Amino acid sequence: MEGYLDEPGDGRIFPQIPAGCLVWALLMGKVLRVNSLHGVEDLLGVAAGALGVGRRFGDDALAYFTERLSVQRLRQALAGVVRRSKRNKVWENSTLLGVALDGTGAGRSGACRCALCHKQGNGYGHKVSAISVVGGGLDLPFDVEPYVPGEGEITASKRLLERAIGLLGPRFADYVVVDGLYAGAPFIELAESLGLAVVIGLKDNLPELYRSAQERFRDRPPCTCFAHQGGQVEIWDGDDFEPWGDLAWSSVRVVRYRQVRSDGKTFEAYWLTSFSSKRVGPRALFHLCKSRWGIENHTFNDAKNRYGLGHIAHHEANSILIDALLTFLALCVERLYRLRYLRRGTHPPLSAIELVRRLWISLGSPEAYDTS
Repeated sequence: MEGYLDEPGDGRIFPQIPAGCLVWALLMGKVLRVNSLHGVEDLLGVAAGALGVGRRFGDDALAYFTERLSVQRLRQALAGVVRRSKRNKVWENSTLLGVALDGTGAGRSGACRCALCHKQGNGYGHKVSAISVVGGGLDLPFDVEPYVPGEGEITASKRLLERAIGLLGPRFADYVVVDGLYAGAPFIELAESLGLAVVIGLKDNLPELYRSAQERFRDRPPCTCFAHQGGQVEIWDGDDFEPWGDLAWSSVRVVRYRQVRSDGKTFEAYWLTSFSSKRVGPRALFHLCKSRWGIENHTFNDAKNRYGLGHIAHHEANSILIDALLTFLALCVERLYRLRYLRRGTHPPLSAIELVRRLWISLGSPEAYDTS
């Protein structure tokens, strides 16, 4: 993020308000969970100085600005945050670091108002693929790619993965974890060309492989069992399954796990991977498979329920992308500050809402009461 506020890629022709002030106001609004441009305007009305902005401006200025702000510069800034996090050993206790890809909706409208609108039922919606660092104990989302009308999640995700790895560098991540929708040769070949192993959910998306794994593992005892989060996990592992279609592998490794949680609920899943059993054992592979849920729980759920990812602050294509990327930047800043910087010492880390409350309290200034 170094230098980004100084040169965020301001596309305005005759700017009157410094671009850094506008970006900082938007980012602080995201951190404080203010989801509308009008809300940011109101926030500046009472705490512009405390936020370090120095001046007030309206929601129309923010809308005009986000229409012209560079998406590429913001993507580079987010990738820079993630790269620096790795250099600063944020994930130093992780043997393997991954990225997760998935698609989601990002706001609905009653009318088609921008180039990213998709027809959905009686209205229109926006769809994006997102990517997040996972598997290291701290998930950081750092880029999105919209589906343009007429294309699907896989097409957008392939563009996203290629760009993201280009920004992070070929040796940043070890693997990519995705759901069964991605179990096709074109996506796997792209991931491998980028230096990534694949960990992919297996269901009836590949019926022959899925049925073969079910039949083989059904009557066999698990190859390993271990305690996990107060429950129990059993794993079956086989690395000599026949590849499907045009997949250029000599064989496919498939694992099945059955997890019994502490509350008695049981979950079962099958996964395929290009990791060999010599490099990644079944227990370690279980954790890589589970890292897939990081993008669901720690990106989409947090971004939508707490940071307004589903809210359309300004209905214009560039503004929608800027809003999504600023949401991810706010998540990265908040998590790195709360879980790494503030974690130094013996005290427990603050929860996300505790930090937000403290930030809100810090914006107020004590008033001098007239007691005469």
